[in-house]
Order: sequence, then structure tokens, then C-alpha cells
Amino acid sequence: MSSHHIVRDKQEPALLIANGEGCDPELLGQLLEWSPFVVVLDHAIWRVFALDIKVDVLLGDFDREVDLDAVRARQYPIEIVHAPDQDKTDLEKGIELLIERGFPAVNIVWATGRRADHSITNMTNIVRYKDQIRIVMYDDYSKIFPLHQTFEKWYAKGTPISLIPVGTVEGIVTEGLKYNLYDEALVMGYRTGNSNEAAEDGFVRISARHGDLLIMECWD
Repeated sequence: MSSHHIVRDKQEPALLIANGEGCDPELLGQLLEWSPFVVVLDHAIWRVFALDIKVDVLLGDFDREVDLDAVRARQYPIEIVHAPDQDKTDLEKGIELLIERGFPAVNIVWATGRRADHSITNMTNIVRYKDQIRIVMYDDYSKIFPLHQTFEKWYAKGTPISLIPVGTVEGIVTEGLKYNLYDEALVMGYRTGNSNEAAEDGFVRISARHGDLLIMECWD
């Protein structure tokens, strides 16, 4: 499946592969086509190598032993970044590495599924980077990204769109949804915008005055 590396000098999104539930090979292949730089987190490396994907960086705290000599023997060159900070997840460290290296965007896969605590943490923590890098998290059923300023996109009628607050989000205004919000608030655990949808073929617009909002395009 190794099909990236038409390098456009950081004009295209990097691909960050975590260690949760795998995704459909077709989805992974499509993302690789647009990702000239691939970062893999910790113990996912052997799962990624099994798919014959060219990896640029292996990053992790390596709190469980990883045979780095075997990694280098399997694929060379590969950059290995030891990130031991236990106050951050490996996913956060991977995003911060890409910010430091000047990438404008990152697509993330294998970050949901399996352990629920990891899934919730990974989905909600991406909001903290919304002003520094464009983030989209994919799995076989969802496309997840944080609201940055005003979001606008054309959708077909009936496309499921969920608005999930991380904490409290105030002053939400939407247009083009079946159930629009008019300067309203959503609060995690109390009121969310789950399972909304595009009202008609056309543009959907979403903005918020304050807070962190996740937009999710979901399908069964």
C-alpha cells in the first residue's frame, strides 16, 4: 500500500497513524495519496509495516519495549523520535511535532475504536490545536474536525452532521441544517447537536462565539 511521497514541500497534509482500531484499506490508501509525510505512533509500527507503508517518523514514549534496531532493519531511513513526556498522549506529541515542522494540516487515522478512554481523549484533545494546524480525524464511520472560526461546506440533503461540544460552547449559529441553532449553547453531557443533517442540497454554515466544537460527518 506504499503510495505516498510525491512531495510538495509541506503543502499537503501529513498523515498521523495512531494505534486504535484500523480503518478500511481503501480509506487509508486514499489518505496516503495526499500525504507526503507519514508519522506512526509507538507500537502501531508493526501493523503499519505489515501494510507495506513507507514511514517517515516513528514517535512514542516507548514505555513498552520496542526493538528499534528491528524497526531500522525493516525500513531505512526512518526517523525515530523519543517523546517521553507522560503529561501528553502520543497523539498530542505527534500533532505538536508536525506543528513544529511547519505542516499546515494533518489527517489522523486509527485514533478511535478499541479502548473507549483513548477514543474520547483523542477526539476531544484535538480542539486545543485548532488555531495551529488543520486537523481531520477519520475512521470507517466518521470524519471529525474542530470548528475554526466559521465553517462552510456544500452537502447533499440528508448528510448526517453532528455538533459535539467539548465543555461549553456558546453563541452557536447554523444555517442549512434540519435543526438550526440561533445563538445557542451546547454543553457536553447535557445538550449536544447529535444526529443533525443537511436540510437540502446546499451549503451548511456553522459558527460559534466561544468554546470548542467538534463537527462530525458520520455514516452507518
